[in-house]
Amino acid sequence: MHSRKNAILYIFGIGVSNLGNWIYLVAINLLVLHMTGSPAAVAGLFIIRPLATLLTNSWAGSIIDRANKRKLMIITDVIRGILIAFIPFMSSVWGIYVIMFMINVAGSFFGPTSMTYVTKLIPPEERKQFNAWSSFTTSGAVLLGPALSGLLIAYTDIHISIIINAVSFFICAFVIYFLPDVDEGERTGGRNIITMKTLLRDWASVIDFGRAAKYFMLVYVLFQSATLLGFALDSQEATFIKQMLFLGDEDYGLLVSVAGAGYLAGSMAASLSVKRLSLRMFIGAGMILSSVGYMIFYASSGFMTAVIGFIIFGFFSSYANAGYTTFFQNQVPIDLMGRFTSVTRLLEGILQIFLTLLLGFAADAWSLQMVCLIGAGIAVLGSVILLAVIYMPSKLHYYESSSTTNVTSST
Repeated sequence: MHSRKNAILYIFGIGVSNLGNWIYLVAINLLVLHMTGSPAAVAGLFIIRPLATLLTNSWAGSIIDRANKRKLMIITDVIRGILIAFIPFMSSVWGIYVIMFMINVAGSFFGPTSMTYVTKLIPPEERKQFNAWSSFTTSGAVLLGPALSGLLIAYTDIHISIIINAVSFFICAFVIYFLPDVDEGERTGGRNIITMKTLLRDWASVIDFGRAAKYFMLVYVLFQSATLLGFALDSQEATFIKQMLFLGDEDYGLLVSVAGAGYLAGSMAASLSVKRLSLRMFIGAGMILSSVGYMIFYASSGFMTAVIGFIIFGFFSSYANAGYTTFFQNQVPIDLMGRFTSVTRLLEGILQIFLTLLLGFAADAWSLQMVCLIGAGIAVLGSVILLAVIYMPSKLHYYESSSTTNVTSST
């Protein structure tokens, strides 16, 4: 009973924060565009997050695993809320860049911390259900946030949308305050000084875990490779819609909304089918079918085929993400989770930048549609291999066992 109450409270807090983020995303892009009139200045906003990740995640995990998770989440939310509240008063785009960099540094702490906190908060047998509902909340924010931001900007002011996001972080911090302290009784806090020797030892712990958990790492690499390839394909989405499908800005907005609606519907379906479908089905079939959605989209020659591709991708990616998150929580030791998440997100960020640049250069040199179809085809092939790996008969216990997170690592 308590676990369900805590789950609902956590999802509500994160849901409010996510909704504020999507309201803010539209507003900050328009604010920078109005201030500078430069598309390049707007593009600069999208460089800040991976830059903050690259500079932070190499050492953030060492702090996360030694800190009190609930307190760290509250502190980072309050910091982000305060920083965002300063943006409407900035007269320089460089000032906004600096503030956004600091916001994303705080975000680099919040993501891995929340993953560890949730793993401790939610019992193993309830994680798949929790992740499905959490995915539903996230997709609802994706669908509603931009629409609400558009209405707020049309009838009020851009700055109102930004202030709302600041308030959403304060609400999230307030909600988290009423959640239990999952680290109570454990040694956390400032006794551990993070030195270079500590960082090297922590990286070695992550490497040792990767060597010992070969099957988990194989699933991780296959899943993340297909996912990161999908992110790289997203960078060509707008160009493909306008240059290959000859659709306007309104159609592009509609397609994005359709993808959000598909993800929302998929998250709801995943929540209702948790007891009927296995974890292996969630991950394997979800990843294959979401990759097929990419293939259909980039093979399309008209609006309706593109819509079908977006719906399929949005619907089944919710299954894949909920399944993989549950698998991750069940396999990575809790006391190593912050470090593992931070280090791997650092490496994923580097790979994502490389794949995005590679796809962009290739699309300039050859046919955009051909390059995107090749990329989507590789993602489908990787998903098929992932499905085969997941359904190896000898590996069934990885998906039937409730959890291995009681295993601890050396710190």
